[in-house]
Amino acid sequence: MPLSELVRVAGVRWSVEECFQAAKGQVGLDHYQVRHWTSWHRHITLAMLALAFLTALAADAAPERPADAHHPAHSRDPIALTVPEIRHLLAAVFHPPAATAKKMLHWSNWRRRHQATARRSHHRRRTASDPAG
Repeated sequence: MPLSELVRVAGVRWSVEECFQAAKGQVGLDHYQVRHWTSWHRHITLAMLALAFLTALAADAAPERPADAHHPAHSRDPIALTVPEIRHLLAAVFHPPAATAKKMLHWSNWRRRHQATARRSHHRRRTASDPAG
């Protein structure tokens, strides 16, 4: 088997592992207590469907990518909606907390702005220490 094929397979395995980690953390893929294959299959199918739904919403809400993907955005806008953020907002809609919708959206915007600031700082520090520039 050629080395290029082994590298390709390893890369595919990495994306599958990331998908399972996201499913475990976001939609409870590992939260099952079943005894039969049918029950396990139903749980896994619903969890993966929920993750696909959240991922599609996040992809649809994402702004257009800049031409240079390695160049960090310089705007003060918050980061794009992520799967965890969408899950959190949907949970707040279906299981309303004591806070109002306006307060929840304000909190989401505040948190995403701070995440954008952290991302800019990270990129700035990384490019400053990177000798290749």
